[in-house]
Amino acid sequence: MPDSLPVHVNREELHGLEVPATFETSESFDVRLVNHGESTHVHLHLDDALSSLASIEAPNHHVERDSERRVRVTLTRDGAVRGKLKVVTAYGATTRYVDVVVTEPDRSDDPVEVDEDLAKPQPKPDPGSDSVLADVPDLPVLAVGGVALLAAVTAAFFVQNVVVLLAALVVVVGVLATVYAVLAA
Repeated sequence: MPDSLPVHVNREELHGLEVPATFETSESFDVRLVNHGESTHVHLHLDDALSSLASIEAPNHHVERDSERRVRVTLTRDGAVRGKLKVVTAYGATTRYVDVVVTEPDRSDDPVEVDEDLAKPQPKPDPGSDSVLADVPDLPVLAVGGVALLAAVTAAFFVQNVVVLLAALVVVVGVLATVYAVLAA
């Protein structure tokens, strides 16, 4: 399907309009205003049926001498409709209509390609590895535990307070439990 609808202005005579009889599309398109003569104004209008699915950026357009101007007609939603595009020049002296047929866009039913890696079944995780610590390496855990233990013992030794001593014991118990969990796994 063509991507633009050609409208020739002033080709054979002043304010003359040449448009195709019909235009079929399934997507947004441009109205290509091709001026072959003097500067002129061109008015574009979508009828009610066509404007139910489409909109035009502006209805009035000045086309310079021997130039081309594109006007976008945007389909605002999917659907099928038959309507008319009205093209007017010379302030209504020359009017032409184009039958515009909007069809449903092609929805290709191409199969979805699946990578071979995704087609293979994935291994199931071990039932025992559901814990949060299952993926944590052992050495960094033991190193952090050792640093915490050293800090707790040092604080208890220098502060010599019962609350700090109890907190240090909690840290020692926590580190020992972590070491046991890491070594048992």
